[in-house]
Amino acid sequence: MRIGMLTGGGDCPGLNAVIRAVTKSLIRQCGAEVIGIEDGFLGLIERRVRPLGWDEVSGILATGGTILGTSNTASPFAWRGRDVSAEVVAYQHELGLDALVTIGGDGTMTMAARLGEVGGVPMVGVPKTIDNDIAGCERSFGFDTAVATVTEALERVQTTGQSHGRVMIVETMGRYAGWIALEAGLAGAADVILLPEIDFDVERIAAVCRERHARRRATLICIAEGAKPVGGALTVERTVAGSPDPIRLGGVAHLLRERLQPLVQAEVRATVLGHVQRGGSPTPFDRVLATQYGNEAAHLLRRGQFGRMVTLQGGQLASVPLASVAGQNRRVPLDHPLLVCAREIGVSLGEAG
Repeated sequence: MRIGMLTGGGDCPGLNAVIRAVTKSLIRQCGAEVIGIEDGFLGLIERRVRPLGWDEVSGILATGGTILGTSNTASPFAWRGRDVSAEVVAYQHELGLDALVTIGGDGTMTMAARLGEVGGVPMVGVPKTIDNDIAGCERSFGFDTAVATVTEALERVQTTGQSHGRVMIVETMGRYAGWIALEAGLAGAADVILLPEIDFDVERIAAVCRERHARRRATLICIAEGAKPVGGALTVERTVAGSPDPIRLGGVAHLLRERLQPLVQAEVRATVLGHVQRGGSPTPFDRVLATQYGNEAAHLLRRGQFGRMVTLQGGQLASVPLASVAGQNRRVPLDHPLLVCAREIGVSLGEAG
């Protein structure tokens, strides 16, 4: 077997663990040859690849990022104003690939599914995103690390808030899903957690802040970048032309600060964590999960089960069709047990009355 492998979309803790597991499992189990494609689909467009042997993937388990590099703007279907998918498919055939492993989020899975359909190149996907928003997968690697990073940040700003009697707002990533803000908010003892799934009422949040100022001095708010006020719109930081997902969210914490400050006595401060959530070494949980995903991807390849993505369902490894993941987004259900738990322990979700 001759297998290609790429990492697409944003970087994420645990990518190297997957690369390591796929490569070592294929080499050890069936003597396969593994070809690393540099910078995601851009490597296929610009014809940049390199061999991945046992030594090349040794010692990278705990390293953040990806040794292959990645790109979140290179789409074979819209590269510099034209469709180069036929050229990309031809290059895959030229490389003699029996299959391609694509490690990425919903955008990467969408492109992999389309390339598989138009070019007939067998695909196997591995779910990657700190946002935990991939359809059909209850836990993507990188998410646990991001939650740990945000939790630590919440704990740090909380001491400042208590010292000065401030309202401290911390903005997380997550795009259109609130998983990071929800889990980190609970782990970091946030008083208010604001998610994209539930539009927030500024006056209700102000009431929480006023009550806490009188009783506990400080208020800690964890807000997802995709959250928005009732009747309002998403806060877009910028747009990236040519990207499969051109909208870049960010800055809603500052918007909330501006609207909240006139309604409360305490000083309101906002912190946007940004890319610090995507960097660094993966947690032990993510190292193990990523290793399992990589090994399971190798199993799918050996069994000839193509056009599928490795997943975790009911705590068990499984796989789902790539087509069922493409273009989908997994958001926090409004009846999710963690939301119920948050309400029952007195955490405000900013809901209108």
